[in-house]
Amino acid sequence: MLGRATTTISTVLVDDEQLARDELAYLLKEFPEIEIVGTANNGIEAVEQIEDLEPDLVFLDVQMPGLDGLGVIRQLRERKVPLPHFILATAFEQYAVEAFRWEAMDYLLKPIDKDRLQVAIERARRSVQAKASRMAPPEPAAASRPAIHRTKLLVKSGSRNFIVDAKDVIYATIDDGLITIVTTVIEGQSNYRTIEELQSNLDPDLFWRVHRSYLVNINRIKEVIPWFKSSYQLRMDDKKQTEIPVSRVQTKRLRALLKL
Repeated sequence: MLGRATTTISTVLVDDEQLARDELAYLLKEFPEIEIVGTANNGIEAVEQIEDLEPDLVFLDVQMPGLDGLGVIRQLRERKVPLPHFILATAFEQYAVEAFRWEAMDYLLKPIDKDRLQVAIERARRSVQAKASRMAPPEPAAASRPAIHRTKLLVKSGSRNFIVDAKDVIYATIDDGLITIVTTVIEGQSNYRTIEELQSNLDPDLFWRVHRSYLVNINRIKEVIPWFKSSYQLRMDDKKQTEIPVSRVQTKRLRALLKL
């Protein structure tokens, strides 16, 4: 493994047996690109971990009481959660066809062979690199037409409709399909349907999607707070000094921007 380019792969381990999780974590120590950011011992906990941590890769046991491994993937899809790459691990061969039907990246039989694990990790590394390349912003064309960004936004508060300057927006968040905008003077609802739609109408140099549910004004970040597993939260400059989580993907950008 010497001389191989290192790409950090945030990883969650899911298995209902503590011994199996410990053994896999031990094997993964030989792969410096793997960063274990969470573990789960059942399917329900796995869904929550994946939704909160947004890992690149999940090692997922198939047979678990309650919600099994394939059920985890199914439930994430139903919730429309962006899916990580899945490597399924089980002592039984009969689930392989079903696993690949759900687009699992790989399928490992327990006990996990080190050489076979290396093949799976290499496949994951290539896929994570390719995804990162696709998500990188394109170079602006010299003759491209500049995008038009809104400088005013409508914010509904009570029975009133306020017009606010975009630069006065501290952050926006979405919950159950409703977008709330917090500004320096008021808090209310937006008539935009999604965070993506709101973001596309604002200045990308000023507003940053730090989490799937949050869009923040970078000039209104008051403090960067170290959080668990090398992640961060942002304390904003509103009256409540709201703390906003930074997703795994955006943590890398945060470190680069602020030299953390």
